[in-house]
Amino acid sequence: MKALHIITGLGVGGAEQQLRLLLRHLPVRCDVVTLTNPGAVAEGLRADGIRVRNLGMRGNRDLTAVPRLARLIRRGAYDLVHTHLYRACVYGRIAARIAGTTAVATEHSLGRADIEGRPLTRGTRALYLRTERMGAATVAVSGTVADRLRDWGVPAARIHTVANGIDGAAFRYDGAGRRTTRASLGVPQDSFVVGGVGRLVPGKRFDLLIRAVAALPGAWLVLAGDGPEAGALRVLAARSGIADRVRFLGECGAGSASPGIPEALWAMDTFVSASREETFGLAVVEALAAGLPVVHGACPAVDDLPPDRAPGTTRISSLTDPVGELTTALRHRMESGTRRLPPPPAADHYDIRLSSERLMTVYAHALDTAPPTERAHS
Repeated sequence: MKALHIITGLGVGGAEQQLRLLLRHLPVRCDVVTLTNPGAVAEGLRADGIRVRNLGMRGNRDLTAVPRLARLIRRGAYDLVHTHLYRACVYGRIAARIAGTTAVATEHSLGRADIEGRPLTRGTRALYLRTERMGAATVAVSGTVADRLRDWGVPAARIHTVANGIDGAAFRYDGAGRRTTRASLGVPQDSFVVGGVGRLVPGKRFDLLIRAVAALPGAWLVLAGDGPEAGALRVLAARSGIADRVRFLGECGAGSASPGIPEALWAMDTFVSASREETFGLAVVEALAAGLPVVHGACPAVDDLPPDRAPGTTRISSLTDPVGELTTALRHRMESGTRRLPPPPAADHYDIRLSSERLMTVYAHALDTAPPTERAHS
């Protein structure tokens, strides 16, 4: 089988990095097209031996993207097209239909009132639903997303849940790595370190972490990620009097001067994901695989599992005093003494190899149920 993955962009983001990890384990010949922004993940994919093309879209309404994508699909003789993120799903499904090729889409970022961090409008939803019918299947990255798709009106038979996955071995705790990372960041070896990972955007509520750490004398904060809120968060840390106890790592990983995400997690004592809304919560699963206690807000990766599958997690949900609730939870962790936990069953439940196997089942179903013209093309 030969598949073409179409994604809106390849900067550092959860969906983009999940695609790269998935392609390392998917037993399919794959190429990738990014509509725009061939960033750090594009470089990583090429380093993995994946062919990546940049379509160079000039904007959301660049309708020339459709015929150009259709030509790429035909010339590549792909058996299947797999689209990721809203714009790529809209344009990619139309192009696949024109090219007579079966299409599957993954819905990574559908919230209750937004998609990919942008407010949902009536027009956005209508366009999504019209083009969704052009594909053979829609993959939801969690049960929560699957429920939202059904609420939108996507037929249940077309929805397949394939959870995001991780390579747990890459996050397994390394004590020597912890000491090295703390030394490189100038963080005392015996200090209590709170950590967070993700795009620095309002929805992640990293400001709560800064305010909570400010109320805990002696605690440090490590934030891995970059985004439009970086400047405001730095100002908040300074105004809270803890600029010297906060480390902003920026984007982590290949090509970065900062530690990688596993190394950053090893340096932490408690992980916090304070998001009010998430579609999965991949960073939480990575933190659990690193043996970290986790304090979290909305997190389908944990919320969709029985409690005994993710021990070491603490849910916060206060609408009136989220900083107070988070501070109390962190103080409890701090006073109880830092200790590493064994990776919980959730880490194995979300193994990327299982995600790959489940996706192959979706591919087989999509090809088997494709219209005769698409099946002949395959």
